[in-house]
Formats: sequence, structure tokens, C-alpha cells
Amino acid sequence: MAVPKRKRSSSRRDQRRMHIFIKPFKLTACLKCGKPVLPHTICRSCGFYKGQEFIDVLSKLTKKEKKQKEKEMAETEKGGSNTKPLSMEEMSKK
Repeated sequence: MAVPKRKRSSSRRDQRRMHIFIKPFKLTACLKCGKPVLPHTICRSCGFYKGQEFIDVLSKLTKKEKKQKEKEMAETEKGGSNTKPLSMEEMSKK
């Protein structure tokens, strides 16, 4: 059976292993509801992808949950329309 000629140094071992790690997810905001979503996937909270509805989320809910979800979606749509774009001065302050 083959045996290594020399011991691998810890430096060489660690250089090999430095690329082995878990990368964090790169999330984007949903265009409809603003919740974090993986890119190129349908939003689970509203069922939209690229402005089109693919899943009718409200049809799968009970009556009580449906009413609560509609209220939540109305608040997010109303809140998004009131925001105005920041001017250059306001951007520099933040």
C-alpha cells in the first residue's frame, strides 16, 4: 500500500480547505410584496414572479387566513405607493 513520503504541513492543508465553506443565500426582494425571495423563484407569500401571478395563494387559505392575508397585502400596496424617490441631498444624508 502506498504511504506518503512526507507529512503535509498544516499551512498546505489549510490552503486547500480555505474554499470549503457554506455561502450565504443571496436573497432579493419580491416586486409585489417586498418579502425576501431566492432569485428566479416564485414568491411563496403572494404567488407572483416577474409581475405575473403563477400561484393563487388566497385560494389555499381558510376564510379567516384569507381575510388577514388580503388586509396585509392591501397595507403593503398602500405603503409602497406613498414612498417617493429620494433626492440627491437626502441620499447623501443617509
